Parts: sequence; structure tokens; C-alpha cells
Amino acid sequence: MKKVLFLFLLVTGFFWGFLNASSLYEKLINKETISVGTEGIYPPFTYHNKEGKLTGYDVEVARELAKELGVKIKFHETSWDIMLTGLKSGRFDMVANQVSLTTKKRQATFDKSLPYSYSGTIMLVRKDESRIKDIKDIKDIKGLRAANTLSSTYGEIAFKYDAQIVSVDSMAQALLLVAQKRADLTLNSSLAILNYLNTHKDNPFKIAWESKEKDGGASFVINKHQEKALELINQAMQRLIDKGVLKRLGEQFFGKDVSQP
Repeated sequence: MKKVLFLFLLVTGFFWGFLNASSLYEKLINKETISVGTEGIYPPFTYHNKEGKLTGYDVEVARELAKELGVKIKFHETSWDIMLTGLKSGRFDMVANQVSLTTKKRQATFDKSLPYSYSGTIMLVRKDESRIKDIKDIKDIKGLRAANTLSSTYGEIAFKYDAQIVSVDSMAQALLLVAQKRADLTLNSSLAILNYLNTHKDNPFKIAWESKEKDGGASFVINKHQEKALELINQAMQRLIDKGVLKRLGEQFFGKDVSQP
């Protein structure tokens, strides 16, 4: 009996997940509430301010998008490691968390909106790190300990170039491990790193390497096969760009427009 009940709940969970994912278009045209997954611990993109309110560039762009679409928005804070799984299962309608669909597997599973920010990659090490002097190429991280979330874009980069991954849940944890000499370096968005260095003047870090080119852009991500919903989202995103909303939010959080490559 217990096995039957378990199988019933499992099948029901998958069914409702599929139903939720397939109904995003209906939610948009019926002006309902959309659910958005985000970390809430990745400043300046998604974090809590001094008053405890969830904010950040990605969060505020998502709020403006919902306003433009005429729908309500509800955020669900979750760790990055399970965020895309939550999207796939239907727990969220969309993810707002500096996502770039960099792998073929993700590109086959998810679709992305028009980009709302562009960033490079920065490698951060301790100021007193003597072994890492001249990192001229990202390939030079081979064998070094990189504190990164393995499933993140930057964890994938570190893994690709044969660094030893020290798994973390957040950028804050990565910085702590590097500071404690439990990791040699961390890779992350240039926007996130520069924001941290500017807001934490008395820090033990230095930039060891920075990419010359920006990435392909961070976008809102939804489940695959929702073309009508994606079209509405992209139309609304283009209106936000044309109205200067993304430029204004970029200047608010970064002091510059980050919505252009």
C-alpha cells in the first residue's frame, strides 16, 4: 500500500510540474501570478537589502518585466544547484539568476529571453598568494583549487581547464574559502566581483586574471516548448529596453548600463 501511495504521489508531482510549466502562456494572458526562482544571496543581482527586502538587478528587472506584462510576481529563493531542476519540475515558471545557457544539455531543456546584462569573467585570489603570479591564460588554472559551484557557468569553466573544484553554495562562501587558504582562487562575473571589491575596500583579494570578452549575456530562463510565452516575454523585454528601464536599473546597481554587449 505504501509503495502504491508513493508511486501515486510521484506521478502526481510530475504531472503537476508539467502542467505548471505548460501553463505559463495562460498565466501571462490571464494576468495571473508568475513564480520566479532566484538565489537571494548573490549581490548585486539577487540579495536582501538592510531592510531585509529581496532586491538586486535581476530581481528588479524581473519586477519591471512582470509590471510590463501586467502580471503579479512571486519569488522563490533557492540554491543554485537545484534551481534549474526546480524550473524543469514546474516549481517555478522562470528563473532570474544571471543564467547563461552554456551547455548543450541546458539548451535542449530550456529557452532564454533577450539578455538583460553582459559581463566578463574575473579570477580572484588572495593578495598574499605567491604561487599565482602571472596568470596570462585561463588554462593556467590547471591543478589549482577553484572555489565554485560546479553546476554554475564559472564552475564549468574551472572544470573545463582541469582545476580542482572546491564545491560551494554561494560566492560569499567561495570568497571565504579563498581567504582561509582552503582554495586558491574563485571565478565569477566581473560585475559581481567588481561590486564586491568596491563595497568591501578592506578585503584580502586581488584580481589575477580577467577575460577580454564579455559573455553571451544573462537572461530569464523558462522551460522549452513555450514559444508563445517566450514571445510575450521578449516583446515586453524589448519595450523595457526601448523605454530605458534596463539602462536606469543598470545605473542604479552598477553605475552604468550593463544591458548592452
